[in-house]
Amino acid sequence: MPTDPPYMLIVSEIRRRIADGELNPGDRVPSTRQIAREWNVALATATKALNTLRQEGLVRAEPRVGTVVAPDPAATGTAGAHPASSRRRPAADSDRELTRKRVVRAAVEIADAEGLDALSMRGIAARLGVATMSPYRYVNSKDDLILLMADAVFDEPEYPEEVPEEWRACLELWARMLWELYRRHPWLPDTSSLTRPVILPNQMRHAEWVLRVLDGLGLDAFTTFHMHVLVYSYVQGIATNLERAARSAAETGMSEQQWMDAQEPAFGALLGSGSYPTVARILEELGDDYDLHLDEFFEFGLQPLLDGLAVLVERGPRRDASA
Repeated sequence: MPTDPPYMLIVSEIRRRIADGELNPGDRVPSTRQIAREWNVALATATKALNTLRQEGLVRAEPRVGTVVAPDPAATGTAGAHPASSRRRPAADSDRELTRKRVVRAAVEIADAEGLDALSMRGIAARLGVATMSPYRYVNSKDDLILLMADAVFDEPEYPEEVPEEWRACLELWARMLWELYRRHPWLPDTSSLTRPVILPNQMRHAEWVLRVLDGLGLDAFTTFHMHVLVYSYVQGIATNLERAARSAAETGMSEQQWMDAQEPAFGALLGSGSYPTVARILEELGDDYDLHLDEFFEFGLQPLLDGLAVLVERGPRRDASA
């Protein structure tokens, strides 16, 4: 049974101390050397634990003091005060009404608007108007939260009651539903890997639907499963650029056109060198008005992909009827 890595055990314990009022806003948390001694770990592990707490917004570096518990954004009136005798406030009404579903929905809203990089437990708590540590009653970590978010949004698409009779129409419907889901939630493609998949019940619902369609073609299991993964990876692969484009725009403050304009001198010099004549000719024929729009690119590749799968369906290896 998998266990948390050592640094996460340290993170969980310091979270608990903050939640229980053993550590209050402004109090120093154990230093890397203190953590290394207390938990008998390497300094690198201690550093990783503190960095994780910083990323979650629970602690911050204070000049000439060290790492301290960060102020609670839900606190009122005495946000900067932290008398030694203070303890955790009684739960507010909003805390008592908090549910895992509300935490996940708030996280999805933040990720939809700002991306996964902007997601933090502190930000979720502030959005919900609850104490910083309240969301930890429902999720253990940001990684766990992201899985819950992915599972929640994979539950959104509703397949029609009348399933198309033709397998190709079914695959096209499935691909378009995935694409629309990724368009609504651009962070979603980055939550899963083809080689290290996570088990999400609602994502399995999509796999079950399309595999049931493909299973009726009589192909062997290898071909059936690879057809499913190929279409899924086609949609996911293009969709990963949705979040990257938004992130780049936020980081650079430049639109795609402004970014391309800024690259033009270096790009022109490279193409003008004569070392890449084919690239230069194709780009010249495309002209200045060409833009790679992801929706159009998705449409461009979908039908040829299905054409290729049609060849597999027609000629592919069949299941052994006697097996």
